[in-house]
Amino acid sequence: MTTWLRRILVFSGLCVMMALPIAGAAQHPLEHSDAKETALRSGPNVEPDRELNLPDSLENPNESEGRLVILPEIKREGERYFLSSFKLPDKLTFAGQPVPLDNWQVRERIEYEFYQFLEDQGESIILAKRTGRCFPPAEKQLAEAGLPDDLKYMLLVESKCVAAAYSKAKASGPWQFIPSTGRRYSLKSDAVRDERRNLEMSTEAAVKYLKYLKDFKENDWFMAMASYNAGEERVRKLLKEQKITDYWKMHGPRETMRYVPRIIAAKEIYSQPEKYLGLSKKDLYMPMETETVTVTVKEPQRALTSIAEEFGSYFLELKMLNPEFKRDALPRGTYQIKVPRQTCPTRCFVQDKIP
Repeated sequence: MTTWLRRILVFSGLCVMMALPIAGAAQHPLEHSDAKETALRSGPNVEPDRELNLPDSLENPNESEGRLVILPEIKREGERYFLSSFKLPDKLTFAGQPVPLDNWQVRERIEYEFYQFLEDQGESIILAKRTGRCFPPAEKQLAEAGLPDDLKYMLLVESKCVAAAYSKAKASGPWQFIPSTGRRYSLKSDAVRDERRNLEMSTEAAVKYLKYLKDFKENDWFMAMASYNAGEERVRKLLKEQKITDYWKMHGPRETMRYVPRIIAAKEIYSQPEKYLGLSKKDLYMPMETETVTVTVKEPQRALTSIAEEFGSYFLELKMLNPEFKRDALPRGTYQIKVPRQTCPTRCFVQDKIP
């Protein structure tokens, strides 16, 4: 019994000795943290008297949620950009006709379209670049027909200069002819090709239609363009019902109400890409040099890939140069196809070298 009692007393003494330093540590936590902080401050890369300031979120992580954190202001170089820095001029003309900007609702409608174009700067830059490629053929045909050059800006509003553009109303091509109007002006559309997609052919049809509308609306280009969009009979009916003769006083479909102001805004911006978009003439997409060749398909059908290879091109390029072709192969027949111009195509006669 004496031995067991002695062992119990020794064990109890050890437990008491182990508990004392733990209790001491619990009662004086600051002494240890101060010692630790002093050790950190006395390191080789820290000044002895410098205090270590920790963010509140590190001292107490639970208090960081819900606290307002004020970030330093980001300094930007240069002046801040505002759309309002661009102003619609006080005077505008279109196709030789003055735009009545002194009428409050006319100015507001055109300004709306003006800022809509500028708001999407990325798309506006691409549209401006495309004009370098799609405007030259239209400019030539309009000039030859004696029509105002300003009418080319209709292409931007109709199709964004995309030859294969197609609408819910089944309008197709850069000038967006519906099937019935296309047929009226000899634009064929079948399972193989849709001539409404051909820029030169559809521009020729647009020239004829615009000439007719100009005469129909007594040389009023605003009314002619509205009729191009909504149809001449619909516009005639609206004018009669509202007892007016002025497009700018007409109340009609929303698309037609926006159509003419949008074309006028397009002219203002895209005739001056340097002013509004920072683009010079050299930034525009240049027309590709092409030539038109006659291809006769004698077999049941021939793949466009094969035709492209024959003329030093490739399938995608041939499709983009000839958007009127709807299929990847052409059936038996004779076709006029646009291909990249070559200094001496593979089909050229090769002269023997002179010894």
